[in-house]
This record gives sequence, C-alpha cells and structure tokens, in this order.
Amino acid sequence: MAAMTVISATAVPDHLRGALTRWLLEVTPTLYIGTISARVRTELWKSLTDCLTDGSAVLAYPAANEQGFTLHTAGPQRRDPLDFDGLTLIAFQRTTNSQAIAKPL
Repeated sequence: MAAMTVISATAVPDHLRGALTRWLLEVTPTLYIGTISARVRTELWKSLTDCLTDGSAVLAYPAANEQGFTLHTAGPQRRDPLDFDGLTLIAFQRTTNSQAIAKPL
C-alpha cells in the first residue's frame, strides 16, 4: 500500500535528483515528499545511498510503531537516530574545535 514518504537529500548527483522528482515532489531544495509504494521507496533509498558520496540523506515514512514513523539516515550526520526502548531519539553530536567556526569579535 502506498504511504506518505519524506526524503531530505543534500549534495546528491543531478541524475539522482531527477530520479527522485519522477516519484516525489521537490517542495524545497533537497526536500522531497510524496505517496509511493514500499517497493518504490526501497529502490529510491537504495539508489540514493549507493550514489551518496559527499552528501547526506534522511528518509521518513509511516510505520506501525509508537511514534507512527520510521527514520533512516545515510552519509555524515550531526544528528544520529538512536533506538531507546523502541522509540527513536536523536543524538546531537557536538562539534570539535577543528569543526567549530570562529566567530568574529
């Protein structure tokens, strides 16, 4: 059965953006939303993760759990989903001194 799917994908190749827009609406740059089947969702996610080099991606879709959705990520993320007794929580990674942006005085 088709279900609402949300994909956020940054720094992906143009051919992959085209593939995503065949099935989903690009409502803002890098944010894709639509109602697709589980098979199409799986194939799009596989294509996305196979082509992902510098970017990152997040996939969310409905599921029969307490929160009502499932979340998948690929690529480098500052926010990591963690399973906590069946609930997905987000762990925010702190930046190191080499990653921090110097603020002007």
